[in-house]
Amino acid sequence: MSLLEVRNLKTYFPVHSSILRRHIDDIKAVDDVSFSIEAGTTVGLVGESGSGKSTIGKTLLKLIPATSGQVLFDGVDILPMKESAFRPLRRQMQLIFQDPFGSLNPRHSIGQIVGEALEIHFPQLNRSQRQDRVAELLRLVGLQAEMASRFPHEFSGGQRQRIGIARALAVEPRFIVCDEPVSALDVSVQAQIVNLLQDLQEQLGLTYLFIAHDLAVVEHISNHVLVMYRGHIVESASAAQIYSDPQHDYTRKLLAAVPKFA
Repeated sequence: MSLLEVRNLKTYFPVHSSILRRHIDDIKAVDDVSFSIEAGTTVGLVGESGSGKSTIGKTLLKLIPATSGQVLFDGVDILPMKESAFRPLRRQMQLIFQDPFGSLNPRHSIGQIVGEALEIHFPQLNRSQRQDRVAELLRLVGLQAEMASRFPHEFSGGQRQRIGIARALAVEPRFIVCDEPVSALDVSVQAQIVNLLQDLQEQLGLTYLFIAHDLAVVEHISNHVLVMYRGHIVESASAAQIYSDPQHDYTRKLLAAVPKFA
């Protein structure tokens, strides 16, 4: 069963003249895109920088307004929803950022960063219960509970991304957009984070849209792969088919350009 279904999604950014501010054109970042994601699976979305893949992810989470189309989450179109109606669903749809350092407030401790969402979405928890939940989340992503008192600059890039994952998990989401979550990390650390995401999916029944700029990174995590080029999905197939028999020239170029992920 599809947890998320995207129908004819368009996200355009208007271009205005510099003098009269007249609308003269549109940048078609996402142009008539359709796909679905089955519950408990991972769809990889790949393409070069500027192809529109991150725009798709942010549009699905209503962080960027769509121009037209439908995004059905559990059968309900979320795009027309006002923020007050969408707020309960926002908890179920989370984002893991590309930059594990820039996405963490340097003035806050890890306990504050991970625990902030608990204060907002689980107000019934007292301070001690929040601390226990933060400790549990840190252990879940492979960190020590004692690290909650430290600050982001005290961690490596891979550890900071684990903190970002713990923050996303704090509100018990069902669907997570992973927006190039390993592109800023060393290759050996990339493999660790990909393995962690797979383990968490198995434990928690999570559903992922995994965005990356090369096909090699998504090989081991994706059930299905979408290849995006200039705002369009140019190829959509199972991961096995994409890697064994790519149909589109652009897909073949992506595969040829990147070393195999290990």
